[in-house]
Amino acid sequence: MNDAAANYAGTFNGTLAFGSHPALLVVDFVMAYLVPESPLYAGVESALASNVRLVAAARASHVPVIFTNVVYEPGGANGGLFYKKIPALKAFDAGSPLGDFPKELQPADGERVISKQYASAFFGTGLDRILHEMGVDTLLITGLSTSGCVRATTLDALQYGFAPFVVREACGDRHPAPHDANLFDLQAKYAEVISEADAIGLLARSAAA
Repeated sequence: MNDAAANYAGTFNGTLAFGSHPALLVVDFVMAYLVPESPLYAGVESALASNVRLVAAARASHVPVIFTNVVYEPGGANGGLFYKKIPALKAFDAGSPLGDFPKELQPADGERVISKQYASAFFGTGLDRILHEMGVDTLLITGLSTSGCVRATTLDALQYGFAPFVVREACGDRHPAPHDANLFDLQAKYAEVISEADAIGLLARSAAA
């Protein structure tokens, strides 16, 4: 079959239920992807606007918001092979302004920031333990990049027992091809990929409950 959706039909049709205790996880939405001079610039300004709206909706619904960023010791001593594989990760050496959150998308007082060194927000961070202690059963996942840290985080969310709901407009990548391909595969096998409007509706429903 040439059509991917038709090829997957009948095999990858399962769905995950949205739980009663969600959290919003904003993955690595930092200046490295927004500054044109950065080697990691990805042209994701529309995804930034979507995240701003989603964070506001989560806060209004009293749904926890968790941010992640990437921070390396100078020279990448704690970055391992990932740091060696992608030289552009030097943008996240401690103290670099490219690792800062944009002014429109700042963590509020009391919101957790998980600093990581690898693709998944779960790897080596204790995030699974934190979420279980919070009683979270579902994650709305946004951020950068779709084919990298968002995908890795989504896979681990599923494997740790948190239902992952990836918000399409709130994720971004440096090219539409990997963005679309990874969202297609995530929806088929590991997550629910939903629209921003649906995500805001789920947040409102959570608040009402």
